[in-house]
Amino acid sequence: MKSIFLCIVSILICSGCSTQGAKSLWDSVNNSKSGGALTNSEVIAGLKEALTIGAKESATKASAVNGFYKNAKIAIPWPAEAQSMKDALLKIGLSGQVSAFEESLNRAAEEASKGAYDVFAGAVKEMTIADGFAILNGGETAATQYLRDKTTIPLKSKFTPIVKNAIEKVNVTSYWNPLVTAYNKIPGVAKQNPNLENYITDKAIDGLMTLISEQETKIRKDPAAQVTDLLKKVFGKK
Repeated sequence: MKSIFLCIVSILICSGCSTQGAKSLWDSVNNSKSGGALTNSEVIAGLKEALTIGAKESATKASAVNGFYKNAKIAIPWPAEAQSMKDALLKIGLSGQVSAFEESLNRAAEEASKGAYDVFAGAVKEMTIADGFAILNGGETAATQYLRDKTTIPLKSKFTPIVKNAIEKVNVTSYWNPLVTAYNKIPGVAKQNPNLENYITDKAIDGLMTLISEQETKIRKDPAAQVTDLLKKVFGKK
């Protein structure tokens, strides 16, 4: 299986080291078959390549049909702030309509995730040597945290119009509006009006980061896929 973040292999041996210590240990155990220690440039290029491949795979997975909807770890639920509304609608026999609305939330996130890769790729290109060694010397999900720190704001900015279009494309409001109308007819209830654009945007970003984190953790146990010459040189064992 192709992996995300082949760079994480080195964290297993560098955890707790200083940046210079991580570099020294990295150089000592990662000589290429052609001979000679890897340079800083090669290390960072390898990290960027691994991150780019991983980001693309995550965005592809999230944007596939059922990428959100059938993945229990990232599936978008009914908005928590409107839970009382959901409970009331279920009591009056609208479980089918409630389920259809929840599915539409996830379809919108899947559609919006098609635009995630470009943002991830942009963040990877900006990686510095300091960033790279911080990842090497970081915790269990250091690479994911790097992308979260670098991409949450641009992702949200980019996703806002994408989510709006996705909501229209998958007809989220056509499922939501009848539910609101039915709910508001119940005597004594307070009207509910969550911002669906913000909700789907935030949940889509969280879902993408969860996928990346999941793959990052997995690669610690199975550093398998060095799919280019550079990755083989940087991440391959002797």
